[in-house]
Amino acid sequence: MPQKYILAIDQGTTGTRAVLLNREGEVMAKFYQGFTQYFPRAGWIEHDPEEIWRVTYQVIEGALSKAKISGSDIAAIGITNQRETTILWDKDSGRPLYKAIVWQCRRTAALCDKLKADGLEETIKDKTGLLIDPYFSATKIRWILDNIPGVRERAKRGKVLFGTVDSWLLWKLTGGKAHLTDYTNASRTMLFNIHSFSWDEELMDILDIPPGNSSPGKAFKIHLWIYQGK
Repeated sequence: MPQKYILAIDQGTTGTRAVLLNREGEVMAKFYQGFTQYFPRAGWIEHDPEEIWRVTYQVIEGALSKAKISGSDIAAIGITNQRETTILWDKDSGRPLYKAIVWQCRRTAALCDKLKADGLEETIKDKTGLLIDPYFSATKIRWILDNIPGVRERAKRGKVLFGTVDSWLLWKLTGGKAHLTDYTNASRTMLFNIHSFSWDEELMDILDIPPGNSSPGKAFKIHLWIYQGK
């Protein structure tokens, strides 16, 4: 029986690293590559989702080449990522609808201030365990829906997918078959109820983000199926 390996993908804010480990947990090969940071305005930080994917693919190939193995030798893949960084992409074409808004980006500070002024801090904190802050994904989603022409309309027709970087990479790695996340990444969106372990419809209403197809009349497929493991 050929030896199988674990591939770890560390998708960070300034670059991506792939590490191959054998059954004993020994590092057999690793490969790293950086990617472009975009600063369109003061306090705004963006990445190109397609570049993130290309670099991820390249570091995987680099690590496999160093170890002199093929993809068929991989038994499992683990992904660690930027978490709050937000990507919306077209459900049919797979093309990003805007650049990834990075966790560090402060463009939604005014919206966060309004949510606080409206007295919503305790509601959001009670449901999510998070303070209202531009750091998290929810207000970044709202910004894209409000500011990029056509995105909200496409979202209402069920043609838009949301994900943090883990979901984007998993979707790409599976050829568009898996739109998934886990509890830990979901909990950093400011939309995930940590008590019911589900996306919170009240929070989506507060943020004016239409939820997924599971809700009649609202078709933005923001919900990600939560992988619970077996």
